[in-house]
Amino acid sequence: MADILTPAELRHTLHQFPELMFEEYKTTKILLENISGMDNIKILRPLETGLIAEYKVNDGDYYLFRADIDALPIKEETETPFASMNNFMHACGHDVHTSILYGLLWHVVNNKINKNILFLFQPGEEGGGGAEKIINSGVLNNYNIKKAFALHVTDEYEQGTIASTPGILFASAYEVDIEFFGKSAHVAFPENGKNAFEALTLFLSRVKDLIKEEKEKVIFGYGRIESGEVRNIIPAYAKIEATIRTLSRAKSEAFFNKIIVLLGTIEKETGIKCTISAGSLYTEVEVDKPLFEECKKALSGKFKFIDCSYKMTGEDFGFISKLYPSFMFWLGTRTEVEFGLHNPKFIPDDSVITKGIDIFKVILNEV
Repeated sequence: MADILTPAELRHTLHQFPELMFEEYKTTKILLENISGMDNIKILRPLETGLIAEYKVNDGDYYLFRADIDALPIKEETETPFASMNNFMHACGHDVHTSILYGLLWHVVNNKINKNILFLFQPGEEGGGGAEKIINSGVLNNYNIKKAFALHVTDEYEQGTIASTPGILFASAYEVDIEFFGKSAHVAFPENGKNAFEALTLFLSRVKDLIKEEKEKVIFGYGRIESGEVRNIIPAYAKIEATIRTLSRAKSEAFFNKIIVLLGTIEKETGIKCTISAGSLYTEVEVDKPLFEECKKALSGKFKFIDCSYKMTGEDFGFISKLYPSFMFWLGTRTEVEFGLHNPKFIPDDSVITKGIDIFKVILNEV
């Protein structure tokens, strides 16, 4: 094992060569090169990218630890010496997650820990639903998984802080694209056209009214709007790329159906065709309450541990949390400036890797 990368070295390598969801071929190759051949490790490849490292030393149950490995289509703006060498970036910290899990694996193998563990290096978290695809492959059906664990870094909290909550931790997230098809005309003669962008703005106004009627927390957020070609022509086409966030998958689906009805009303009023396309639907991440209390007891004396209540963040670990008693938590990374996730300047310090490994070690030993 002398020739394999350390966790920090692995992080630097992965950060330099980030890959988008289900394109993590180099990432997977690097992991294979450093994990294959370790004692008591069996490599499983249920999908084209990513892997599961099975560590089996007895006939007992399994613990599952998961890290996501994909990056984002964001151009990095940090000054770190190991900055991305392409136009993508680990702006959500998955390089840190992967390195922490790799470090835990290294610890388990070197110290011959007497517990069976599945180390899941999961592809396609950023909108691809990789966790659900792993589950649907059937590979996990071969194991009696007792508990499942995952973390997510964030600079919302100071470095080393553990933040979680019993029950719903992260929201259900539903990706939706909405398109409006009108008719172009010169702006001097608007009566000859049908303004798709005006239908879009009408929709945004009406969807706010829908949200006001909801008794539970609902977010309709949009990050991209597309419309128009030149300044003096009424746009014949408009599109919203959006996400629905609620505290349950059923609620997300119900609100999606309300949007369909709303679009039908707008279509009748404006004569502009409206269509909606569904993307990834993530279920909510649910932290098992008894397991939360176990982890809180084990970790509170050694780390700063806070109950952060639920967040409207989406995370596909929710699929795993519905199958097994699960504990997921935020791991704080902030040392000075806070940038937030998916920011081109988000770059946690390497020292948080050791903290993450230490937290997982305590969980493994005491929970």
